[in-house]
Amino acid sequence: MSAPVSRRQLAENLSFSSLAWGTWRLRNSPDISGVDDIVRLMQTALDVGITTFDHADIYGNYGCEEYFGDALATVPHLRHQMEIITKCDIALVCDARPDHRINHYNTSKPHIIESVERSLRNLRIEHIDTLLLHRPDPLMVADEVADAFNQLQRDGKVRYFGVSNFKPSQFNLLQSRLEQPLVTNQVECSVLELDPIFDGTFDLMQQNRVRPMIWSPLGGARLFKDKDDAVAAHLRPILEEMRVKYDVAGIAEIAVAWLMALPCQPIPVLGTMKPERIRAATQACAMTMDRQDWFAILVAAQGHPVP
Repeated sequence: MSAPVSRRQLAENLSFSSLAWGTWRLRNSPDISGVDDIVRLMQTALDVGITTFDHADIYGNYGCEEYFGDALATVPHLRHQMEIITKCDIALVCDARPDHRINHYNTSKPHIIESVERSLRNLRIEHIDTLLLHRPDPLMVADEVADAFNQLQRDGKVRYFGVSNFKPSQFNLLQSRLEQPLVTNQVECSVLELDPIFDGTFDLMQQNRVRPMIWSPLGGARLFKDKDDAVAAHLRPILEEMRVKYDVAGIAEIAVAWLMALPCQPIPVLGTMKPERIRAATQACAMTMDRQDWFAILVAAQGHPVP
């Protein structure tokens, strides 16, 4: 069972579906055995209104973009229905990058340009809808990043830009050098990870009318897998109570709906590789969570009443 997926306006000519689908597990999921499985997931997402696809160059040890691109090449007509996001600046030590001696960040202009050109080749697309810097780089020169962004936009290779895992001061620093507004900040948040709600990250997003994206909206599956996780164990009963009350498929839909109730209008990124879970997740879009129910979940997550 699925429900209609609404849209979030990020810029004058850019909107994302209110749920995105993330590709970071394409290379290591037992549910994916080849490009046909990826095409099935793409089509399932599009059929239910999830049009926003989230990538990063490092996913799958730099292999997921190419895997997705191989699948997209078999159904190229689907590209015009998608918004494709990818990220760069994390430099991992792995066989695919033998020149990397240590894991590090690289926001230099040459690295950003090279990363985008490689992502375009791997994804087999002509432009990236939104490019994100994946992690804050202590050596970032904001003016140099702005030069890279301006060149990529002029060359038609990237339409819009954003960041990921940036704190408010880091977001404001980069924004101060850009001609165009950053359209999103993708951060970790869930009922098990509350920091962006209270550290000013989401306040800044709402202030600037920027729609954040949320990675790991289910706490990396801690809600389901880790029986020794005291916080998750404390949350499961209230999430199950709400699942019954709101008549949805599972506690995952409650956890996602809880995030979507935030006034900054975040876009959770789903990590499932199962078509049925993609369809079920859309039920969160149809929910209007009661304010007191929202706080009941917060209280369970924090382990104490609100002051």
